Parts: sequence; structure tokens; C-alpha cells
Amino acid sequence: MALSRVQKQSIESILKENLRIKFKNYKPETASMPFHTRLLSKDRMALFSFIHSLNTNFGTTIFEPIALELAKPNFNIIVKQANAGTRISDGAQREIQNIIDEISAANIRPNKNDEIERIRKVCLSGKIHRVKLTKIDVFLEKANGEKFLFDIKTAKPNKGGFKEFKRTLLEWAAAILVENPKAKVNTLIAIPYNPYEPKPYARWTIAGMLDIQNELRVAEEFWDFLSGKGTYNDLLDCFERVGIELRNEIDDYFKKYNK
Repeated sequence: MALSRVQKQSIESILKENLRIKFKNYKPETASMPFHTRLLSKDRMALFSFIHSLNTNFGTTIFEPIALELAKPNFNIIVKQANAGTRISDGAQREIQNIIDEISAANIRPNKNDEIERIRKVCLSGKIHRVKLTKIDVFLEKANGEKFLFDIKTAKPNKGGFKEFKRTLLEWAAAILVENPKAKVNTLIAIPYNPYEPKPYARWTIAGMLDIQNELRVAEEFWDFLSGKGTYNDLLDCFERVGIELRNEIDDYFKKYNK
């Protein structure tokens, strides 16, 4: 289902509001780059610095609020920067380490359904420890209680970091299950766009540690999951319309750096 007119307006408002806040509070990097500046001009260097700054928090200021807006019609509970919980059992901690060790040694292939069931069996085993887990970027829950916990990553995450990403996903599951051992829980990595397009996403970089089918959503897979088929393309159109609407405002903002 394509986005409604109201959804498109809401998303475009989020984009415009966040860009204007960024313009208001943005201060270019003070590092002197005389050769670059003379070659490219101050306004282009300011734009380069602005894009770099925007990229560092694009997930929290743009992708997360848009994801929540898109999910509203289809999920009963939607929260950004949520907590999975504060407790994990001894048994679950040991099982998580066993899973990671076995996958790292190539003794087993990643299989999220099996991994969840292994953790479920020991989620109340042994002492229960208080823990401080990584925040969930986007938490969603359906009317039937099924939960979806997303960790939104940059388009080209470091290959070496996927072992820790895996640990985070499994720990989130363990924290949910210690509170409700019967819970239906899905913990996933979301990558908002495919930097290799039109080629397929280079999934081989993460296939060794993640269950690609059940732990990863890239571009259309993520956005269309939130609000139905066609959402991703409608979302790109929203970004384009906002860019056209604010083009003069953006140009005027950066011209001041050449004065």
C-alpha cells in the first residue's frame, strides 16, 4: 500500500523541521584547510562539512522519527530509543556466548529461529543479573503481541562490528524473554538504503554472523515492512520534494560563507 497524502505531509514536515533546526544550530568545523578552500570555495567547504555532520546523526534525527511515523497505522506500540529490559539470566548469557563462539568457528550457520529457542530454554536459568543494554532504535509491537526490535545501522557498517551487532540482537531477545518466556520476539539490523544500488547489497560481508533472512532488512525490505509495498519509493519522492522546496533556502544559507 502506497503512503497516504497525510503520511507524506507528515514525513515532509519532519524533514523540513529537522533540516531547519540543523541549519539554525550548525557550526562549520573550524579546522583550516586553505588549499581545499581556495580550490572549492568557502560555501562548498561549508556544505561538505554540513553533509558530514548531518550523516553522523541522520539515523536519530531523520530515519527514526520517519520510521515511527510510517509504522503508526500498522503497529499498536511504537517507540524510538527504547529499552529491551534490564535483566538477563546466567543461562542466557552463557548460551549467547556459545552461539557466537559456534558461529565464529563456523561450527554452525546463523539461524535466528533456533538461536531464539536456545535462549528461550535458559532465559530463567541461574542467577538473574541486572544489565545495561544498547538502546533499541525502533521498537514495534503488533496487536497480537509480536515484537520487532530494530538496530538502524549506516549503509556500510564495519565488517568487524557484526559480532557485537549479533550479541546486541541476542541480548535484546534474552531481556525480553526473561520477562515473558513465551514472547514472540524479532531482533533485526535495519540498513536504510543500499549504497551499491543498482547492484544488490553486498550481503556477503555479514552473512557469516547474521541470519540474512531473519536478522537483516535493507532499503525496501525495511521501509516496506513498516508501511506496505511501495513505501520506499514514496519515501524517496518525499525527500526529493523537500529538497526542491528548500533548494533556494539551502543555497542562500551556504552563500553566507563566501562573504
